Amino acid sequence: MSALAGCERVIVPCDSTGFRTFMSRWPTGVAVVTTAEGRTPVGCTVNAMMSVSLTPTLLVIGLITGTRTLEAVRAAGRFAVSLLSAGDQQLCQRFATRGLPDRFAGVAYRWRRGVPLLDGVLTAVVCDAHQLIECGDHTLVVGAPVWHSMSTVDEPLVFYHSGYHRLAEPEGTR
Repeated sequence: MSALAGCERVIVPCDSTGFRTFMSRWPTGVAVVTTAEGRTPVGCTVNAMMSVSLTPTLLVIGLITGTRTLEAVRAAGRFAVSLLSAGDQQLCQRFATRGLPDRFAGVAYRWRRGVPLLDGVLTAVVCDAHQLIECGDHTLVVGAPVWHSMSTVDEPLVFYHSGYHRLAEPEGTR
């Protein structure tokens, strides 16, 4: 017998607007995915990222299918994920702006393992592209981490309900 037996359920169609509203209530960290087109750095802002496996270590990011960043990841076979800190709102918006000719103009970065890595971020990882899976209007990119760095910055940039927020201090630390 189903655990839902006897429960009344109302099925309401969920259009893209309703779905976006639903997802806006899921707090996420914010990251910038970077890679290279030859020696030209490319990248974009993402908030779709998760750990997939510890053995082997794998993570997944979601990129809009057909974008320059996805095509560069596909060609390079490698990408970096930089987790943004609470003070990185402008950096987040810069890498989220479509049509910007050079998202890296004036942005500090260095090359690690053949991909550009943003300076001053919360933490970063370089991954080999392990698998690409087309899913709706996005492509899920499974990455196998090959290098990572940490910073002394400790507060992440959090996106919730269509805006940026700060985390509260954990109970007992005040």
